[in-house]
Amino acid sequence: MNLFSTIEKSTLPETYRKMSPADLRLLVSRVKKELGSRLFIPGHHYQKDEVIQFADARGDSLKLAQLSASQQDAESIVFCGVHFMAETADILTQADQHVYLPDMRAGCSMADMANIQQTEKAWQYLMDMFEDTILPLTYVNSTAAIKAFVGKNGGATVTSSNAADMLNWAFTQKERILFLPDQHLGRNTAYDLGIPLDQMAVWDPIMEELLYKGPLHNIKVILWKGHCSVHENFRVTNVEQVRRDYPEMKVIVHPECSREVVELSDISGSTNSIINAIKQAPPGSQWAIGTEMNLVKRIIQENPDKHIISLNPRMCPCLTMNRIDLPHLAWSLESLAEGQPQNLIQVDRSVATDAKKALDRMLVRT
Repeated sequence: MNLFSTIEKSTLPETYRKMSPADLRLLVSRVKKELGSRLFIPGHHYQKDEVIQFADARGDSLKLAQLSASQQDAESIVFCGVHFMAETADILTQADQHVYLPDMRAGCSMADMANIQQTEKAWQYLMDMFEDTILPLTYVNSTAAIKAFVGKNGGATVTSSNAADMLNWAFTQKERILFLPDQHLGRNTAYDLGIPLDQMAVWDPIMEELLYKGPLHNIKVILWKGHCSVHENFRVTNVEQVRRDYPEMKVIVHPECSREVVELSDISGSTNSIINAIKQAPPGSQWAIGTEMNLVKRIIQENPDKHIISLNPRMCPCLTMNRIDLPHLAWSLESLAEGQPQNLIQVDRSVATDAKKALDRMLVRT
């Protein structure tokens, strides 16, 4: 968990584990009605159906944080997502709004691959090597501390939707970019902008070394050696299998997938672009989707006129995202109603101030 957030962590009481799904649904519905507009429940696209059915809004992490901030009557934000998403919501909401995470175990392995100690050490190493020629960018899938580091050093956040625009902006500021924490999104975006692979290096935070063969002055993008544990499990062999089994099927993947998979796919894009592409596709069209399984199943349910499969049929849902379940949601809401809220997310104000700089530099350009 982020050392720069206040964490009030509690464990789910056994009572909620023993309740039937029907009773849990009734409890959630009752509290939602009781709290009314004082409560807002954002639900990330990767959430289970048992949770997403109660969300007041669905979306990606940034959209949900922005929506949370726009709910002026909402005193309590119960964020059905993962830790860094709740942090972003706390950064963007007002001081009199409070953000809660139903289960504090709901983290993000990608965000955890870049901690602030590693990043500061890497930055000093790279500054010694390249001097003041680097601008840091971070994917919004990062901790508040990393967003703050980027904000403090003149950089910005990016999303999978606007990463290309933000890289273009960054190159107007500095000669090189340090892209955290997802190497695949950084590599795919930079490549699509015309930057060759031989001008991209990788920073290994574990070995504390720059992985690159060639003259250092050629480097334009330094990619943090991090990845999404879900999207990295889509392989070239999965694409090849779909091509053999379904010659007419289109492959659409998230840019958190590896460069090799993205290159072999027909389309790559953000979560929203995947949802919209399939929604707008003609009836009878065929799709293999390379993204999180809960979302794939929901897209299949919502598009019965199309033939849709997961690009990797053995793919599991995002395990950390799935920590948020109906018992945890019910407990979180009932605790609120009883005046004993659990699992408050509160980013240190100095960290939040610098993190907001990184967010704002993105938001004014997109």
